[in-house]
This record gives sequence, structure tokens and C-alpha cells, in this order.
Amino acid sequence: MIIKPANRTNSVSEYYFSKKLQEIDLMNRQGAEVINLGIGAPDRMPPEEAILTLIKEAQHPGNHAYQSYKGIKELREGFATWYKKYYRVDLNPDTEIQPLAGSKEGILLLSLAFLNKGDQVLVPNPGYPTYSSASLLAEAGIVLYDLKEETGWMPDFEQLENRDLSRVKMMWTNYPNMPTGAKATMALYERLIEFGLKHRILICNDNPYSFILNDEQLSILSIDGAKTCCVELNSLSKAHHMSGWRIGMIAGDADVISQVLKVKSNMDSGMFKPLQLAAVKALSQKDDWYAQLNAEYRERQKLAGEIFDLLGVRYDKHSGGMFLWGKIDDREESGEKLSDMILQKAHVFITPGFIFGSNGERYIRISLCAKQEVLREAAGRIRRVLHVSHFKHGSWC
Repeated sequence: MIIKPANRTNSVSEYYFSKKLQEIDLMNRQGAEVINLGIGAPDRMPPEEAILTLIKEAQHPGNHAYQSYKGIKELREGFATWYKKYYRVDLNPDTEIQPLAGSKEGILLLSLAFLNKGDQVLVPNPGYPTYSSASLLAEAGIVLYDLKEETGWMPDFEQLENRDLSRVKMMWTNYPNMPTGAKATMALYERLIEFGLKHRILICNDNPYSFILNDEQLSILSIDGAKTCCVELNSLSKAHHMSGWRIGMIAGDADVISQVLKVKSNMDSGMFKPLQLAAVKALSQKDDWYAQLNAEYRERQKLAGEIFDLLGVRYDKHSGGMFLWGKIDDREESGEKLSDMILQKAHVFITPGFIFGSNGERYIRISLCAKQEVLREAAGRIRRVLHVSHFKHGSWC
């Protein structure tokens, strides 16, 4: 290149899945027909009412104009009603909710709105890689905090209190946790609020998995005083099978939302109105929508567990979210080596846990966003390889 890229691009690299998908694509072009159990992209259809609304509203000439940066009132009210019904949270739709192009956008918007060069951000290890990359793009420093199996994948607040937090401005949390599937508790949220208030840290709770294999929807904003130091991201991607639609939200104190809007309004020109009207319909689904959703995911979770059983991987049968996370046998060299071996020998891709941080090195993760027959086929391929091979932990000979 004759033009030197900005220094901030040196702090991030190509997303692991982007590179891995290129490898899988090459294998498929060579006839491998790889089963991809890696990325959490919901495979089921969105609510029919949402699809029909999108089609209908797209036929109106007036709906193709620029839209408000804040989103239409109907969508903000739809999010507010949804939060009241399922999370028991009162939100002012005019000042405390900002629709987003997917909750992932909100991670970068928050980072750009609140972080200065030299500020620090508490990021979970293991955790969603975008928390780190967004912080680095905002030229902030990363301070990893441990999540470990022996503590239920919850923050160790005693350990956190013993650290220098003077430059920490934000903390990312995510429950039901991705990648581990650990579920939130109200006690955890109360402790996070106490921690945030004490150290003047903005607690950013990423909450897109709360309807998946989770009997009760919890929000950190349901606790008194939470808006003083907390914001929450949510999305229609997971619970409504609308990942490609890119519809999410951020909720919190009006002052925080106004700062996010300052950045967002300089980056886009509002969401396509038919998408917003369709999202309103999606948010109005009855309880049986979520019940059917979870009935399917429970069956998929059992089948993913059978794959782990074949591989000698230990896992939590009662975890939440749309992934199954498991610890590899002590005799295996690493999760990455096991993942690569399964890919090459059985043509099944299972995500290695190291991509989520050093605390994930001894783990692998299966996405539940695959039909039951696909999970059975994946198990069958692995079983056949094990049957015809002399299997030793660390190699299939």
C-alpha cells in the first residue's frame, strides 16, 4: 500500500472465524463437505408476522426515505414493552432506549463515546473478542479479568479489588455467558452495581442470550440504582432468529444514551423503516414462541453433548445460551489441536476455546445453531473416524 494505515489498525487482526471460514471454504471446494458447528448464526426462520410486515411496508414509497437517528417511536416503545414484560424493567422509550444495527454496533459506539486514549477497560477472559477489539480501536488499554470454571465463570471481585483500577472506565459483562453458557444471578448483578458505583466504572452488560435455554430472563437494569452506572445491550438476533436483520438496542440512563447517539448520528442515517416495523412485530411474540424455541435448543444441546461424550469432553448439561462449552481431556495437547484434528479427520468444525482468551485454551465449543440431523451426522462422522482409527488422546492414527 502506498498509504500507511492508521495506527489503530495495528491493534487488531482479522477475526479468527474469518480466516477459518476461508480454510473451510477451500476444503469444501475440494469436496470435503465440512459440517460447521462453529459460529452462532441462528438457522430457523424469524416470526412470520415480522417477515410479512417487512414485505408489506417495503411496498410503501414513503418508507424508503431517511429515518430518525433515534429510531421510530413504535420500535422504541416495542423494546420498552418487551423489557417490562420479560425483564421487569421500566424504560423511558424517548430517552433511555437507542435502537442499533445489531448489539455488536453498540459495543463500538459505547467505546467511542466514553473511552479516551489511556483509559482502561475490564474485559472477561474468556470473553467475546469484540470487547477487546472495540476498546483497542478506541485506543484504550485492555485489563483482562479471569472467569474460571471453579468459580462458576463469575468475576472474582476480591481479585478485582486488589488491582489498580484508577484508570479503568468501563467493564464488559455477558450472561448467559458466551462462550461458557454460565447463567447470571441477581446476586451477581447486585455485586457488579456495587463494584461499578464504588470505582466509578460503567458496567456494560451484553444480554443477547437471555431467552436461550434460560428459564428466567434477567437484566442488570432491574435492580434499583442500576442506571447510575450500568447500560445493557440486547438484540433480536438470537431469540428471534434475525441475526442478518441487524436489529439491536442499548438501554440505560438518558445521559449515556445521548452520548451514544452523538456518535451514532455521525456514522449512519437511521435504520430502514420496514425493518423497524417488522422488529415491532417480532418483539410482540407470545410466550409460546420462546417455549418452542427452547424445546428445540434442548434437543440440540443433548445431541451436542453426545459429540462431547464421544470425545471425552466434560460439560455442563444445564448451561444456557446457544453454545455448548466443554473441557477437553487432560491428555489432549490443546483445544486448538483437537479442533483441527476433528476438522481434518472427520470434516467437522468445532470452535477451539483459545480464541476467547487464555482461560479457554483447554476448552472447545459447539454451536447449537445446527439442525438435529446435522448434529447427528457430525456425531456419526466422528464415531466412524474413532471406530476405524487407533485413537489416542492427541492423535487419530
